[in-house]
Amino acid sequence: MHHHEESPVALMQEHGVKPTANRILILKALLQAGRPLSLTEIETALESVDKSIISRTLAAFREHHLLHALSDGSGVRYEVCHCSEAEEDSDRHVHFHCERCGRTFCFEDQPLPSVTCPDGFLVEGAEFVLHGLCPECAGKR
Repeated sequence: MHHHEESPVALMQEHGVKPTANRILILKALLQAGRPLSLTEIETALESVDKSIISRTLAAFREHHLLHALSDGSGVRYEVCHCSEAEEDSDRHVHFHCERCGRTFCFEDQPLPSVTCPDGFLVEGAEFVLHGLCPECAGKR
């Protein structure tokens, strides 16, 4: 099943989030985009939803591990997390940020490379972002 076909309500219930009309709209926008979105992109897609509701909702989604937040060098972007609560962050993958159009793409079948840290370093998260031109922008050169 493609991620964008997932039901926002089912996803929220799975993660213990109470579905409300606005939450459904926000999650639907993220699922339909099929790529991580910045707060501005979410606000633009949902002009009818108050900005403060959007930021509160994103915070609630993150608390329930329904969203990942990633930094792609141009700011923070949000993407739907497709792992169950128990295997938190097991769907971390490589991202690609296009320097020309500013979009960030998921390479879902590219797991993060494993890195061995020296003794004493405790890793609490990792992001792997490639930078360059997406096929669309590369074709415009």
